[in-house]
Amino acid sequence: MADPDTIVAVGTPPGPSALAVVRLSGPDAIPIVTRLCPGLPRSPEPRKVHLTRALNPVSREGLDRVLVTVFPGPESYTGEDMAEISSHGGWLSPNLILEGCLGAGARLAGEGEFTRRAYLNGKMDLLQVEAVLDLIESRSRALHETAIHQLERGLSERIGSLREGIVDLEAHLVHHLDFPEEDDPPIPLEAILGKAAELVETMELLLRTAPEGELLRDGALTVLAGRPNSGKSSLFNALIGEERAIVTEIPGTTRDALEVTVSLGGYPFRLVDTAGLRETEERVEKMGVEVARRYLNGADVILFCVEGARALNEEEEGFLAGVGDTPVVLARTKADLLRRVGERPSASDGEVVLSVQTGEGLNDLRRVLRNLVFSGLVNLGGEVPVLTRKRHREGIGRAREELEGFRTGLAQGLPAEVVATHLRPAETALEELLGVIPREEILNRLFREFCIGK
Repeated sequence: MADPDTIVAVGTPPGPSALAVVRLSGPDAIPIVTRLCPGLPRSPEPRKVHLTRALNPVSREGLDRVLVTVFPGPESYTGEDMAEISSHGGWLSPNLILEGCLGAGARLAGEGEFTRRAYLNGKMDLLQVEAVLDLIESRSRALHETAIHQLERGLSERIGSLREGIVDLEAHLVHHLDFPEEDDPPIPLEAILGKAAELVETMELLLRTAPEGELLRDGALTVLAGRPNSGKSSLFNALIGEERAIVTEIPGTTRDALEVTVSLGGYPFRLVDTAGLRETEERVEKMGVEVARRYLNGADVILFCVEGARALNEEEEGFLAGVGDTPVVLARTKADLLRRVGERPSASDGEVVLSVQTGEGLNDLRRVLRNLVFSGLVNLGGEVPVLTRKRHREGIGRAREELEGFRTGLAQGLPAEVVATHLRPAETALEELLGVIPREEILNRLFREFCIGK
């Protein structure tokens, strides 16, 4: 799968920084870097850092003092010869080095092309490629840990094991297809049925991780709702740790929806502060209430704010009755004001008493939200790999459906050659997940999400 081109890209974000990294991959990666850095040995020692000067290969103008490391293939990230040049950060130095590499014969890498080459050269499967992207984009400890587990082939090995189980079923059926007249086959049909049931159960266990696993990547949409002046914006600011929402004593201050992704208890939540829910004729506020209701319709969880210990009014009761199956946490805000007048607020099930002024109840709220939305993953304890993408869920779902068709047909006494037709599609679905059978549209869509230098 060797590519004749040598690619180059700046692998670090642009702008002021201590360091920047320019990386090359391809058959001319090491010759190009030795041309750019003539102080290097002709054959630099692999994986050893060399301090040297980088010069423009044409004008011989000095560019920077750099650290150079070479990684001969196949023992490299891409499986090809690679080199990395660490320069000072900033806007100019890394781009001058990039231009020098382009002038010496490299071409600019495409989106995700380094990782794409790693996949095409067999350094990682497609699930690991997705884990690289999740690792880069993770904004919560939970997604980071899941991505590390997936990068270390946790999910790949489980799916590979399922695929091997299906291959075993196919092998067991061969005897029944070749010698149907034998009364005592080496593998009884009951054993084959038992093995198929075990595989189906394992797939169902994986599928149960998908709803929460997909939320790990996007964050659980958590909408703060309530009447005006119920403490929504103050709570929003307290949970994200900065003053993003305007807070005043004037009801109806919030007119639009503010959205921020934040980690609560190690899990990602998309917090949305919305306009206070009330009937109003004021045009702009009315538009804000309509936006709030649209967010509420798509919410994964609603954080309903009620100030103090007062009873919910008829309008609030009606709102909560109309949210359907969406989980609701009742946040009893402004507890500090109650304590000033001698009241002792208490919380019922599904309620959290809190004060953004004193911090009371905020950790309880983080824990309640985590356990409500991600209870399955919290209780899983890392024992089962997690499906984090729709592609994972659909692939396992197709394999489970085919395997269930095989098991049901065999149990009903259908001929082995008929039920066997379910096994190859199940195997194919798993192979597509691993990337054993590459689909170009999936590859293109995935690698478009990568940055140029990865």
